Amino acid sequence: MAFDKLDRFIEKKSVKAYSLPNFDSMQVLGVSNQVGIAITDHKKSKDLSKYQLIEEGDFAYNPYRINVGSIGLVPKGVKGLVSPAYVVFKTKNSLLPELLFDFLKSADGLFQIAKYARGTVRKSLRFNDLCQIEMQIPPIDIQRSILRKKESVQVEINEFKTELTHQQTLLKKLRQQILQEAIEGKLTAEWRQQNPDVEPASELLARIQAEKNQLVKDKKIKKQKPLPPINEEEKPFSLPEGWEWCRIWDVAELITSGSRDWAKYYADEGAIFVTMGNLSKDSYRLRMNKVRYVKAPLNSEGSRTKLQEGDLLISITGDVGNLGVIPKGFGEAYINQHTCMLRYMPECRRQYYLEVMRSPFAKWQYNAPQRGIKNSFRLGDVGEMLLPLPPAKEQYVIAEKVKYLTSLCDQLEAQITDNQTHAEQLMQAVLREAFSHSSGQQNQEAVNA
Repeated sequence: MAFDKLDRFIEKKSVKAYSLPNFDSMQVLGVSNQVGIAITDHKKSKDLSKYQLIEEGDFAYNPYRINVGSIGLVPKGVKGLVSPAYVVFKTKNSLLPELLFDFLKSADGLFQIAKYARGTVRKSLRFNDLCQIEMQIPPIDIQRSILRKKESVQVEINEFKTELTHQQTLLKKLRQQILQEAIEGKLTAEWRQQNPDVEPASELLARIQAEKNQLVKDKKIKKQKPLPPINEEEKPFSLPEGWEWCRIWDVAELITSGSRDWAKYYADEGAIFVTMGNLSKDSYRLRMNKVRYVKAPLNSEGSRTKLQEGDLLISITGDVGNLGVIPKGFGEAYINQHTCMLRYMPECRRQYYLEVMRSPFAKWQYNAPQRGIKNSFRLGDVGEMLLPLPPAKEQYVIAEKVKYLTSLCDQLEAQITDNQTHAEQLMQAVLREAFSHSSGQQNQEAVNA
């Protein structure tokens, strides 16, 4: 099948709003590369008179963003206005708009859009440039056949995607269940039966307290205020024999946050300034795609909030409970007032304590005492959080169990992601095959003639 330029199959539209009755009451629409045509509150002007009408079957695109797939086809029953900066057009009767839309969103279509776009710093595709794009366009009856096949396959793909989404939901629940069963001792029940004589957690707590007392005596840390006793009503589940309930302050060396005055220390280079945006949900990996730097002050504020390897960071305003752990070799870094820094005692700087703080039980505690419109979780709340404490040796076993089970979850998630990619590629393959088949069908008809 030969390639045809789009100029024979499309025509530009430009119906201004001022020519329409009651245009001020019409909905304003926008275009994105994710959802296509959508209602938007974003208006470039309060005066809508120069906006353009779009209705069912029309195309609209931003000339400067069509290269990333930002084009929309107006669905049935939709009518509204778009910015005058948009290009609006429609297909003629010889080309089904659905097929053109699929083509322009495909890899081949995006390649041609990039080919015909103009500009140096910021490229744009004007309507005349769009008309130069070439596409294989079969007769209208074959187009309808292609569309029916595409819609049939789309139903199957949508069902497949729904199942994949369901699998992702179940996998997320499984990850949370693994963490919850870990901190309740359920993952290591068999291990405890095989190792009945391990040192109980009560002795670990006593040893940590003695170490903290020495640090206070050496004036390396301040003496903490007495913690409220843990009553039976606070305990949400029973612990295995040898475990103990304690509060975070019982096993912490330092709990603090930054001050509000760090803005004056911002710089283009220097020490890393970790903010809430660098923390993760359901994980303790730092997201460092965006990094801010500071020239730290040479005072107590600088030394107090300077981060160390193994420090656990917790967001305490807004989206409370996002986490991050300072890795080895991270370099000089600091935090602001929206982030809590939790530094465990040396004997407690282990993986188990990190897993506790991202478990469903920890999330429940993050959410329980939040205050104010923006939500807040005070440093005192962090220190008073409950922690189920296993014997020291069992902590290592729990961490290994969680690591192994999490790796299995990672493998399942990778398979789901691959299947999602394959689902997206399937539709493109169906369209390519359909056009190729239609080309072959036309050629055979010409031979028979």
